[in-house]
Amino acid sequence: MRRIGSAPGVVFGAGAYLIWGLFPAFFGLLAFADPVEVVAQRIVWTLLLVLLVLTCTGQLRGLAGIDAKTWRLAAVASFALSLNWGVYVYGVLTGHVVECALGYFINPLVTVAFGVVLFRERLSRAQWTALGLGALAVAVLTVDYGRPPFIALILACSFATYGLVKKVIRLDALHGIAAEGIVAAPFALVFIGYLVVAGRSEFASSPAHTGLLLATGPVTLVPLLLFAIAAQRVPLSTMGLLQYLTPALQMAWGVAVLHEPMPPSRWAGFGLIWAALAIFTADAWRRARTARRTERTVVEAL
Repeated sequence: MRRIGSAPGVVFGAGAYLIWGLFPAFFGLLAFADPVEVVAQRIVWTLLLVLLVLTCTGQLRGLAGIDAKTWRLAAVASFALSLNWGVYVYGVLTGHVVECALGYFINPLVTVAFGVVLFRERLSRAQWTALGLGALAVAVLTVDYGRPPFIALILACSFATYGLVKKVIRLDALHGIAAEGIVAAPFALVFIGYLVVAGRSEFASSPAHTGLLLATGPVTLVPLLLFAIAAQRVPLSTMGLLQYLTPALQMAWGVAVLHEPMPPSRWAGFGLIWAALAIFTADAWRRARTARRTERTVVEAL
């Protein structure tokens, strides 16, 4: 049976990953501000926007029912996401867009590694092969950069941590974003206040700067909402393929628009990552098809 709403779901999912893929173009416009100020403004305006949405949809009261354990999980998610945002903005503003893209290519492999280390998950031979190629790629890129690809590794690990928390936290997308923002907002506001007192805030320095910093709210929230809608309508195997759209677009921007250097050794490292992801994705696709066939067989037998 054709999954209801699957075609629009793919459009929503592709829209989310397309917007994320174009983030270097937007955040590159914020070079006038300190990366930490950008993250602080992003936290505040995203929170205000999501609270407005919750208010308009009559869901604001849901925040009052969040228990202490869920707030602790929201705090972990908030820290991981804030770290991810901060490092990403820093990477874009300092000319490391390709390395940022590498982080999101590596992310699925780091998630699998977390599953092995934290939950003692058993991997297939294909998954072990993919992890081995990913580790080799990091080694090759370490030699190429003359250092470990810290930006990529922090982005991959922080987003994988965020993903793990989102799997266990008992909050829907909107309430989850709101809870994470509530946790982070006091720190963001303190930093913004410090910048204002020190005369270093860019928020009100010009209409253009103010508008761009205000735009960080909707630019952050819209793809998250599109993703949440898609996740309810699209099989995980399809979402797994769509996720590579983001780092592919970011890498293309870094190479074609910003002309970041890509020596042969760096291409070799990325080639190993892509080979690992091809193996990983093919194995996930095969497992999903097998699971669907098994489900259909059981249903028909009943």
